[in-house]
Amino acid sequence: MALTPMSTRLTCRRAFLSSAAETATAFVVGSTFVRLVSGAECTKGKWISLFDGKTLEGWHKNPHRIQHGTGGRWTVENGTLTGQQDPPGSGNGGILLTNEKFGDFELLVDMKPDWGVDSGVFLRCNDQGQGFQMMVDYHDNGNVGHLTSAGIRDFYTRTFDINGTYDDGRKLIGLAAAKSKTAASVGLEYSCTPEEWIQAWKFNDWNTSRIRVEGKYPRITTWINDVKVCVFDGRGSQNKDYKKEEIFQAVGAEGSIAFQVYNGSYCPKGSQCRWKNIKIQRI
Repeated sequence: MALTPMSTRLTCRRAFLSSAAETATAFVVGSTFVRLVSGAECTKGKWISLFDGKTLEGWHKNPHRIQHGTGGRWTVENGTLTGQQDPPGSGNGGILLTNEKFGDFELLVDMKPDWGVDSGVFLRCNDQGQGFQMMVDYHDNGNVGHLTSAGIRDFYTRTFDINGTYDDGRKLIGLAAAKSKTAASVGLEYSCTPEEWIQAWKFNDWNTSRIRVEGKYPRITTWINDVKVCVFDGRGSQNKDYKKEEIFQAVGAEGSIAFQVYNGSYCPKGSQCRWKNIKIQRI
């Protein structure tokens, strides 16, 4: 019998296969064309929650020691996912990854890093910690919202640094920006100004990040509290350190969403980064 999609009804059903990847297939039941598709297609265009606010179900730490460390310490309390070094102040970090992998997507996440934290949101990440990264380097000479790579060939797209402003007792009282550059000079299609970023960031409060990733050599757009931070064109970026084929060969067209606890000694002992309201939709 010839299959003619115009005269058939498609039934969306997730096929759990024994292999690591889910593969679409099709067959006929009576006169109905039944297509088993991946979970990716079933959720396309719909927002789904990646974090239940109670457990780490659907997530895993890096299974082996990588450059970020053995995994970090991750806890859940009052709807908040918290990461810190393991043990605190040891310099040993790591990443926490979604079990499910994503290619083209839009991600929403609320974040609240302690000052001094070096963290990040990893995109299309593998268990070795390789992928793209939105920086959450919330410290002097840091940056939140611009892009870099993780675990492959380093490239950076920051157009300014953030620094703390302090009172006479060295208590943090605000933020300022420094070392401003043009978007073109770091290989970006667009970047907000330092002043726009400072105005958008909610000091000592929760901030909402939005990240859109699409394409084989991804076009990545980031926002902080609805202010567009940057646009990176992975196909045509002129960043001198960006090697699109090398990165694509390492991570492919999809991967996990991951959060980082930095592996290093300069983060203040006990400093944490907090995450909640983690949602994604495939595009």
